[in-house]
Amino acid sequence: MPCTISVTAPSYAVTPLTFSCSKSTPICHTSNFLTKQNRKPLLRVTKSMNSNRVVKVKATVSIEKETPETERPDTFLRGNDDGVASSVRFRFEKMIREAQDKVCNAIEIADGGGKFKEDVWSRPGGGGGISRVLQDGAVWEKAGVNVSVVYGQMPPDAYRAAKGAASNDQKPGPIPFFAAGISSVLHPKNPFAPTLHFNYRYFETDAPKDAPGAPRQWWFGGGTDLTPAYIFEDDVKHFHSVQKKACDKFDPTFYPRFKKWCDDYFYIKHRDERRGLGGIFFDDLNDYDLEMLLSFATECANSVIPAYIPIIEKRKDLPFTDHQKAWQQLRRGRYVEFNLVYDRGTTFGLKTGGRIESILVSLPLTARWEYDHKPEVGSEEWKLLDACINPKEWI
Repeated sequence: MPCTISVTAPSYAVTPLTFSCSKSTPICHTSNFLTKQNRKPLLRVTKSMNSNRVVKVKATVSIEKETPETERPDTFLRGNDDGVASSVRFRFEKMIREAQDKVCNAIEIADGGGKFKEDVWSRPGGGGGISRVLQDGAVWEKAGVNVSVVYGQMPPDAYRAAKGAASNDQKPGPIPFFAAGISSVLHPKNPFAPTLHFNYRYFETDAPKDAPGAPRQWWFGGGTDLTPAYIFEDDVKHFHSVQKKACDKFDPTFYPRFKKWCDDYFYIKHRDERRGLGGIFFDDLNDYDLEMLLSFATECANSVIPAYIPIIEKRKDLPFTDHQKAWQQLRRGRYVEFNLVYDRGTTFGLKTGGRIESILVSLPLTARWEYDHKPEVGSEEWKLLDACINPKEWI
């Protein structure tokens, strides 16, 4: 009796594949299974003795590559989604694309000459994105503003990355998902001008094939946070005041709750310090009305420009020393450490075969590491580090 092999796995994920053999038939000598896309070995099965058992092998499945596009489509939604103007998917995509246009326009005006390079891409399985990067401008060393709409099959470890390590609703197999979001990191040249990060996203999962009837899940996530190298209290208070104003329009508990969440999330455990001076952060948010949360995410995205651009206008042309620039580069090193080691968005993108240039656009153009560097106690650099170790209430 021939060996029966059943392989089902997403085309871009790393996931266990199960082989079932009859008691009388051994798994044959070394066999290669080929991907449809590139005909390279997908996985290797080696000789085994007869037994009535299931053999599980982990295999790296080839990634479904992006297709470059020459023009922006009206929507990245699949055909069965794009005609429903009332759907959350449609309205969220519309919101993030409008936010991308507004933020990029504000960044270019403040820079006074730099222009964003734009890449438009799609995937055969549906979805796509627009990546924009301004590099080596007059004000910004590197500024990235990306939007994406993604359909796919999520392996269990990526589901845990998306939901967080503490998630108890771990699914037994690949989970169909939809994700849309805007993500941006803005790294100025001047050490007195702070870095800004913001990200707003909407996520849905459907029942996996091996768990029919499981409920569809949805949630919102995101936040906006400030990472300066030097503290100007008026700037930090202004930034947090704008975040609080956006939160208070929906629930007075949002700002204190999401401010603490931000301080806790951007914690670099191996350094025992925060990445920056916080802002707001939330994730897995689905315990409120869906329409309310869509409006809340929209309000937060629309608050980015008034929270940040006035600070840039005040600080972008201040004179600075080589010592101050070196300190900025050291803090950029902390930024890199957090993003590559702890950030859930980066982890999720890498585990699901995301577009690598878009995932790593958050990293600064330059950074610095010095052995056992400690700022002088009482210095401006020390004040920043103290605020990162001991989060403050700014308003």
